[in-house]
Amino acid sequence: MKYLLLIFLICTGTVSADVYKWTDAAGHTHFGDKGQTVEKAEKIILKVDKPKTTATASVKQVKMYATSWCGYCKKAREYFVKNNIPYTEYNIETDADAKRQYDLFGGKGVPVIFIGQERMDGFNVAGFSDIYR
Repeated sequence: MKYLLLIFLICTGTVSADVYKWTDAAGHTHFGDKGQTVEKAEKIILKVDKPKTTATASVKQVKMYATSWCGYCKKAREYFVKNNIPYTEYNIETDADAKRQYDLFGGKGVPVIFIGQERMDGFNVAGFSDIYR
């Protein structure tokens, strides 16, 4: 257990190193961590920015288990398209894996919509909007 803690502490610590820039007698620019061995080495200060989050990173994953004939499935599709909501549809009539998943989570009607970990049985705009935002 104490080795696990030690590994954790080592892996989560910050890492730093000095970077130097210098030009040799032939006029070539070099970078390295051993600038002190070269007389005219300039220490470079590196700034690392946090990665920017993209719009797609904040978009919730929407999955819909549906059939081709279902009116509420159709309304959900139209709403997703109209509002540029990316979604994945699984047809439980034509896709055996989708039907198996549907049965495993206890689906009783369609559509069954998952927004991340949230589940919605059926479809209405107000209910979907509450979960999706």
